[in-house]
Amino acid sequence: MGTSPPIEFWFDLSSPYAYFAALKIKGLAERHGRKVHWRPFLLGVLFRVTGNAPLTGQPLKGDYCRRDWERLARMDGVPFVMRSDFPVATQAPARMILAVERIEGRDLAAWFARSLFEAMFGAGLRIEDAAVAADVGRGIGLDAAMLRKAAEDPELKSALRDQCAEAERRGIFGSPWFIVDGEPFWGADRLPMVERWLTHTTSIGPSTP
Repeated sequence: MGTSPPIEFWFDLSSPYAYFAALKIKGLAERHGRKVHWRPFLLGVLFRVTGNAPLTGQPLKGDYCRRDWERLARMDGVPFVMRSDFPVATQAPARMILAVERIEGRDLAAWFARSLFEAMFGAGLRIEDAAVAADVGRGIGLDAAMLRKAAEDPELKSALRDQCAEAERRGIFGSPWFIVDGEPFWGADRLPMVERWLTHTTSIGPSTP
């Protein structure tokens, strides 16, 4: 895929908008000769900085987003399940993704992450349960015992905290978030802008102060 830097795809596994982005980002990147570095983090950590809250708990906005997610699913022709207990904590599967990246590499970690999104929002599975997430990994050939162990590994807990701290340092406050050649883009609806950036960077580059 050449020598261009990868697209960084920052996401919380509990983010419905990140689910829709996860189904498209690989194809977009391949059209432009790029790889994608899938980087899990926890929105809840950043909410303590921004003062934000899960969309479903916000008056007016929550009702709109539920409608928007259903609409996006119809438009994209993909399954979508909104669990009644949403939002959920996704520390365990996020640590598992980091473990797979360390042991198996970024490509398999990306496949696992996408599979977790599909299990969560495509099938309504409880991926926050380490046993369920490990079964998702088993389905793509990963070692389920390794994944269950990773969910409680102190080193991986620290690694996820570090990743969240990095997200804060880099100004990330939402999911999905893309960084392309140092340029940040927030939201699944920015994917067309990401594509244009990759095609015609100079035409939408930063303005001169």
